[in-house]
Amino acid sequence: MLHRTASIILVLGTKMVGNKVLVVEDDQTLLEALKYNLTKDGYDVVTATDGAQALEIARSQKPDLIVLDLMLPKISGYEVCRILRKDMSVPILMLTAKAGEVDKIVGLEIGADDYMTKPFSTKELLARIRALLRRASLVESRQAASDSALRINDLEIDIARHQAKLGESVLELTQKEFDLLDFLAKNKGLVFTREQLLNKVWGYDYVGGTRTVDVHIRWLREKIEANPGEPKRLVTVRGVGYKLEG
Repeated sequence: MLHRTASIILVLGTKMVGNKVLVVEDDQTLLEALKYNLTKDGYDVVTATDGAQALEIARSQKPDLIVLDLMLPKISGYEVCRILRKDMSVPILMLTAKAGEVDKIVGLEIGADDYMTKPFSTKELLARIRALLRRASLVESRQAASDSALRINDLEIDIARHQAKLGESVLELTQKEFDLLDFLAKNKGLVFTREQLLNKVWGYDYVGGTRTVDVHIRWLREKIEANPGEPKRLVTVRGVGYKLEG
């Protein structure tokens, strides 16, 4: 397990050489441990020790992934995530000492792609980082390979531009929200269980739980439904899962 005094990590699995990772952590010992081991795993690592610095570096250096502690000086990790999500789709992996389900849900709802509680397994941290980067790479590949747009009534999903519109309004979606909407739109009218959505959208190696699907479904409904409490587009099939109506 990686504690705040940890300093050595065994590197396992395929290296994502060249990807830039921003690590935001105010504990200097843990920050150095993370930087050392991510560098050993082939990443280009930049660091920040408070929320204000994290925002500045994220905007100027445009990292491929951010490892973000929640308990930060100046600006909290929650607020950093919320601000970045307004104009960036970079994968964000949150780190926190808080283990409560509410804290995890809040983190996911404000735009985090994944969430880990300290202390954590080093192998799991590296695996999650690799999984997030692979999914981001696959999304970019799909976008480059397709220039078509899906249209379901007044909902339009443009794969090439990574943009969704409701009528004339552009929807502000996180990368995972877009992926989920895109998948359901391509399979309009078909019902998928939470487990199937985890497999198809998050990837077979995702180590989170099905609660993640519910969180993203709820968030999507807030953006595409006239009344999210009584959804007409993204509906629940009781006892089964979810589907996008035509």
